[in-house]
Amino acid sequence: MAGVTDVPFREVCLRHGAGITFSEMVTSETRLWNSRKSQQRLRHPKASTPRAVQIAGSDPTMMAEAARQNVALGAQVVDINMGCPAKKVCRREAGSALLRDELLVAKILNKVVHAVEVPVTLKIRTGWDPAHRNGVTIARIAEQAGIAAIAVHGRTRACRFKGAVEYDTIASIVDSVSIPVFANGDIITPEQARYVLHYTGAAAVMIGRGAQGNPWIFREINSLLASGRRTAPPGIDEKSDTIEDHVASIHKFYGAIQGVRLARKHIGWYLDGIGVDDAVKKSLNLIDAAEQQLSRLRDVLQSVKLLQAQAA
Repeated sequence: MAGVTDVPFREVCLRHGAGITFSEMVTSETRLWNSRKSQQRLRHPKASTPRAVQIAGSDPTMMAEAARQNVALGAQVVDINMGCPAKKVCRREAGSALLRDELLVAKILNKVVHAVEVPVTLKIRTGWDPAHRNGVTIARIAEQAGIAAIAVHGRTRACRFKGAVEYDTIASIVDSVSIPVFANGDIITPEQARYVLHYTGAAAVMIGRGAQGNPWIFREINSLLASGRRTAPPGIDEKSDTIEDHVASIHKFYGAIQGVRLARKHIGWYLDGIGVDDAVKKSLNLIDAAEQQLSRLRDVLQSVKLLQAQAA
């Protein structure tokens, strides 16, 4: 979710019921933190409590120092990424590549846990590939090291985001440790969230791609779990307000030039969710001025409102 779960996106998710949001993945090489990208990733939404930062790397000492410096910057939770399947991350023996080296996993976790006084959490996959599913072993190592909670994406690194999610493996991990386990993978409706919680026994669900263009999913899940009833979906007026506010906050956070580029993917996801055709989305992608992008977006949303009113 690097490049997606930035401050503006996390703010939107928090407003719509997310219990906790994690920063984009930040390198453990603190000498690189002076870059604009790293500085942006090290910031936290004002409404975020607790403030959680995710770090990635493969050197235990560097990971511990990155954790210490993040806590000094205000992080209240440090999350260690051992789940990212991206080639550029795995080539550096970070992310899910670490699942191949259980001794190194133990060293990193112990070093980071003892470096800071805030909770340290862990994100993993079920293993490196289907022939090497060691999620249960990694979870036990994590518990012994003092990890506070563990999130599990129910696929191996080799599977990336394809194929069925291994909810059985997540359930086995839940049964193997006493720390909270968060289930992750292909949860895109409140009903799926409820099913996964019941089936796996997980303490919570973690939503990633299911929130892209649909931040309302969090309150819908909360409602279903609390009352057994799914709350009414947001109407086009509320959706339009959320979309406009999100895009405007992206422009403000990144500046006009970078903000326009980064807003495009979010606009595309939102418009997919309200049935806008590809030609309109492509026309929006050609705009390179912030004010024009937001103005054109408002026109598109107004057209959707009119069409829905006529249909009603």
